[in-house]
Amino acid sequence: MTTAEDIEKAVEQLAPRELARFRAWFETFDAAQFDAAIERDSRAGKLDAHAEEALAAHRTGRSREL
Repeated sequence: MTTAEDIEKAVEQLAPRELARFRAWFETFDAAQFDAAIERDSRAGKLDAHAEEALAAHRTGRSREL
């Protein structure tokens, strides 16, 4: 199995063009993983309290960062 250290060493060896290609791929991959986690949390109800707080603030005209 490949370890993070193995991957780090391989990335360090990439030519600039290949590094740019890898970076673009990883950005897309990472965003998809993040989106999937948000979807799971949303379906599990883990975001409900935050949503309710934001909606309550909106209804009362409060403006603050959540």
